[in-house]
Amino acid sequence: MEAEPQIAHMVYFTLKDSAGRQALVDSCQKHLTNHPGTVYFSVGVRGESFTRPVNDDQFDVALHVVFENMEAHDTYQESPRHVQFIEENKATWKQVRVFDSLV
Repeated sequence: MEAEPQIAHMVYFTLKDSAGRQALVDSCQKHLTNHPGTVYFSVGVRGESFTRPVNDDQFDVALHVVFENMEAHDTYQESPRHVQFIEENKATWKQVRVFDSLV
C-alpha cells in the first residue's frame, strides 16, 4: 500500500507594520505548534541579508508546517487554536500568501 504524501504548508505574511514581526512569530509559536499530525514546524522573520535577484523580499514572517497527510492538514485548518490565531492577528496583515504542496 502506497503511503499518503505529506503536506507542506508554507505561509508568507506581509505586515502592515514590520515592527510587529516578532509579535507574529510569538503568536505562531503560541497557537500553531504541536497540532496533531505535525511532522515539522518552524517560523521566523525574513533574512534581510538574502539579496540575490531570485530572493523574494515581499514578506516579513515565514511559517513552515509539514503535516503527515491531508487529514492532519484539514484538521489543523479548522482547529480552535488556528482560528484564534487568525482572529488575533489578521488586522496586522497586509498580505498572506499560502503555498501548499505534496511532499
